[in-house]
Amino acid sequence: MRKEVGVVKRDSIFFQIFQQSPTLLFDLLPNVPENASRYRFASVAVKEPKFEIDGVFLPPEEQPGVVYYAEVQFQRDERLYERVVSESSNHFYRNRDQFTDWQAAVIYPSRSIEQKDVYPYRALLNSDQFHRIYLNELGDIRELPLGLALMRLTIEPPKKAPDTARYLLARSNNEVRDPQTNRGIMEMVTTIMVYKFNKLSRSEVEEMLGTSLQKTRVYQEAKAEGEIIGEVRGQALGLNQGQRSLISLMLDRKFGKLPSRTQKAIEALELSKLEALAIALLDFQTIDDLKAWLKNS
Repeated sequence: MRKEVGVVKRDSIFFQIFQQSPTLLFDLLPNVPENASRYRFASVAVKEPKFEIDGVFLPPEEQPGVVYYAEVQFQRDERLYERVVSESSNHFYRNRDQFTDWQAAVIYPSRSIEQKDVYPYRALLNSDQFHRIYLNELGDIRELPLGLALMRLTIEPPKKAPDTARYLLARSNNEVRDPQTNRGIMEMVTTIMVYKFNKLSRSEVEEMLGTSLQKTRVYQEAKAEGEIIGEVRGQALGLNQGQRSLISLMLDRKFGKLPSRTQKAIEALELSKLEALAIALLDFQTIDDLKAWLKNS
């Protein structure tokens, strides 16, 4: 994943989608494991060389099974398959005892983004072990399951996106009985729309969707993040505890209560580093990202 919707990377959006509903990946694949509902979604790093795997779908720990590697790619990368094959093989090799097999899926907005030279991987790409998914070929967004429709919404043209988003919100209210699940779908729709139309004000996005964003998590986090960056950048001299507390609050929202060692490392940061952290945390997906950033700072 290397592209952005507005100011935020698309991989952050897909990370949230898969984190909320790990089984969505299997809606895109021809063969589904019997225990698909028990799979866990994670993002892992592979060392030597250092690779980042966008998404890994792990079978239950007590029942070894197939591990699924997922990559969401919205920008042409002429070495994508080299990287995906290396990442997947390396991780599978290092965790061989936990898995019985591996499969990989690459999600593109369209075929035009795909790597041109695929000849070295022709056997793998044409096998049942590797899956290439093109969002614009999934069909009519209004006929897709809600989870897949959310993925499709990320590539909806700006002129159609508002109507489609309102439709998905209404459909979720009608079809989803679980309040928490329904709210999760609302969060994802508003997240996608806020980032698609990042130049609009909150009230303009609210009017577009016919709903209030003020109580949604995406609005609260965006507001808090904006306050953090604004306060940090606005300080010419010194730091106060309030500013550090704001950043800690944002990190707590993402990862839960931070380990004391990590918290102390943040408290020791100087102004320039604190400002950099306030910006970097927008793209952190796991607490390991935070720890790696602190270690390299």
